[in-house]
Amino acid sequence: MCNHAHPNKQDQAMMQAAIDISIEKMQAGFGGPFGAVIVKDGKIVSRGFNQVTTSNDPTAHAEVVAIREACKALDTFELSGCEIYTSCEPCPMCLSAIYWARLDRIWYGNTRQQAADIGFDDEFLYREVGTPIADRKIPTQQLLGEEAIKAFIAWDEKEDKILY
Repeated sequence: MCNHAHPNKQDQAMMQAAIDISIEKMQAGFGGPFGAVIVKDGKIVSRGFNQVTTSNDPTAHAEVVAIREACKALDTFELSGCEIYTSCEPCPMCLSAIYWARLDRIWYGNTRQQAADIGFDDEFLYREVGTPIADRKIPTQQLLGEEAIKAFIAWDEKEDKILY
């Protein structure tokens, strides 16, 4: 499978839309300089911009906001058939959200190193994900595993579940 597409004028226009929203909303005081658009069939179905500080939500990154809005607009929890154009290479949280949403392709403008150069350094998160639980920065331990497994057993036995 070829992982590299040849961007065309439409791809460039969609990326420019993500860049424009990153600048516009950052200058308007909404948060950091990050913007994203989700596109289906050549049309923008959602726009997202960083709202971490204005919404007091550490998950309100541009990509996550765009995913939430696209899912609402398309009335679905998965976005196969869509592509995301984001002004910066996604952080680990956003990358995970993109995979969970099943987007077909990621286009990005700035690199994660360029983000680190202006104070948005996510490198420790990339490392932390692969670190054994016992060695992570935030203490993490299992509690009430024998009780918690009951929910998983019930889910496994549920006949009308919607897999995702």
